[in-house]
Amino acid sequence: MTDPDRITACWNDIKAAKVPDLRTLFADEPDRLAGHVIEEAGLRFDFAKTHLTEETLAAFEALAQAVEFGGKRAAMFAGDAINVTEGRAVEHTAERGEGNAQSVAAAREHKVRMRTLIDAIEAGALGEIRHVLHVGIGGSALGPDLLVDALARHSDRYDVAIVSNVDGVALEEAMARFDPAFTLLVIASKTFTTTETMLNAASAIDWMTQAGVEDPYGQVIALTAAPDKAIEWGVDETRILGFSESVGGRYSLWSSIGFPAALALGWDAYEALLEGAAAMDRHFRHAEPRANVPLRAAFVDLFYARVMACQTRAVFAYDERLRLLPSYLQQLEMESNGKSVKADGSPVDGPTSAITWGGVGTDAQHAVFQLLHQGTHVVPVEFVAVTEPGDNLDPAHHQTLLVNCFAQGAALMQGRANPDDPARAYPGNRPSTTILIDELTPHTLGALIAFYEHRTFANGVLMEINSFDQFGVELGKEIAKSIEKNGAQGFDPSTMALIELALG
Repeated sequence: MTDPDRITACWNDIKAAKVPDLRTLFADEPDRLAGHVIEEAGLRFDFAKTHLTEETLAAFEALAQAVEFGGKRAAMFAGDAINVTEGRAVEHTAERGEGNAQSVAAAREHKVRMRTLIDAIEAGALGEIRHVLHVGIGGSALGPDLLVDALARHSDRYDVAIVSNVDGVALEEAMARFDPAFTLLVIASKTFTTTETMLNAASAIDWMTQAGVEDPYGQVIALTAAPDKAIEWGVDETRILGFSESVGGRYSLWSSIGFPAALALGWDAYEALLEGAAAMDRHFRHAEPRANVPLRAAFVDLFYARVMACQTRAVFAYDERLRLLPSYLQQLEMESNGKSVKADGSPVDGPTSAITWGGVGTDAQHAVFQLLHQGTHVVPVEFVAVTEPGDNLDPAHHQTLLVNCFAQGAALMQGRANPDDPARAYPGNRPSTTILIDELTPHTLGALIAFYEHRTFANGVLMEINSFDQFGVELGKEIAKSIEKNGAQGFDPSTMALIELALG
């Protein structure tokens, strides 16, 4: 059992530590890079421009020991029911071969089934397929969308559209691109009851039917942990790809939810994605705390949230292929750790998840960096860049991109005094982390996403919260269903007026 008094003492030590000026740190530590840069799985993590010192690192290591981080990490990989509010294991790592042996074997069987179905599709068993229309929402869409956008831009295998929004404009736009006779409809829903997804799926079936497709259900693939529901909806059992209940939605891209990415990329690339994630799993599982990249990143996150009271964390991808990364991380981090109670139900004793936001460089420099450099908010910034370019144009494009990325980090830290013209002064001493990827491949992207997953878990353990439930999303859904069933009655005057005005 953990000792609450010891945990409190560790937090007191962390909060009592001196917060030095970043410029002083570099002046006083000529070898600072050696202790604050970690290379793993084709990624370089540079934490040197953060305020962590030997003193704060030692205090965070003591906290990790006090909350029994090692044991809780082992429990996750062992398949124990660490999602205590729902009584479930947390087994997304088993989908890439790391974890409970029985769960790994079950995940492997699911992969064999998925590959068999992909081989059949490629061989024409479902007719000629040119387009893939994937409908899902949340984790059933964000992960596949990130993978396809990042890695399949130059693929000529299939034209893939991923639709999540229930707004008909989104679905109509995707359908306008495709010929229904040659379209594979992929329905991704863990429960196969998600309102938005099932409405989009029904509309897609109507689109196929109206276009004269003789057997639209014969062109449907279901990705779900509830196969009986999919069969009831009309999907043939042979075209249902299941996954375990112990795989959470926002961690599910490694399961059959990754099907559209596997189709678009090819199986070898999909396996490389899984292996990249598994490499990060092994690192996270075995590396010592100070050299453990996800845990080290969690130390940084909590230092800024709980010591320096930073309410947000900004992520800027200096690579167009990673433009969806900030959106993906918003769900991963805020749905996981946006909690106000600990795992035992007691109130949290400090800020939990920072508000995650971001954009794409260099666009963001001309939009939001004014606030980052001269505003009153201190915002920890994370830069993600790739050494090898993703284009075949003049190398000046990529060189300019990278130079801007590195310059922003330097400027945030260094600042520039200007006593004669305060409007042109930069305070500096503003933190950033840089993640530099050797080359954006399925392997390195898999490692990057797994890093963020484990970082999220590490934050949750250090804050003593359960990162794997998401009850906060349910109340709004319940009210929406009530409005659809009963109309405007029983709500506040503002809500009733809106309903009557817009819906009649």
